[in-house]
Amino acid sequence: MAKTIYKLKYILFSFVLFSCQKQLECNPKRFKTGKFEFIQEVNGAKETTTFERTDKLQIETYKGRTDTASVRWVNDYEFIIQKLHPRNMAEEKALSMRIISTKGRTYAFEYSIVGEAKKQIGTVTKIN
Repeated sequence: MAKTIYKLKYILFSFVLFSCQKQLECNPKRFKTGKFEFIQEVNGAKETTTFERTDKLQIETYKGRTDTASVRWVNDYEFIIQKLHPRNMAEEKALSMRIISTKGRTYAFEYSIVGEAKKQIGTVTKIN
């Protein structure tokens, strides 16, 4: 019985140790600023958005149109984007972004309109 408890404690300790190690690999701070590329499929065609993010602004270009948004970091993993010059009511809504994993020059994220439950997932590549 004592050996079983010891083994369970060892397995639990190992699980916690390796879980922490994996979490340390996720380094979202390196994606707070820089130049990025986001490729998504729209109506069967791949569309590319490029953007440059500073601590407080994000300037993005999509289909030749450039927009500027404010960026407010909630923590190292989450930030809110709000367009500064919305052209319609849909663009007036802020987006909640959350980095869910990182690997090399890319990060996976989930995003939604602030206050809405429906989330979408994407991947961004840092190009500079």
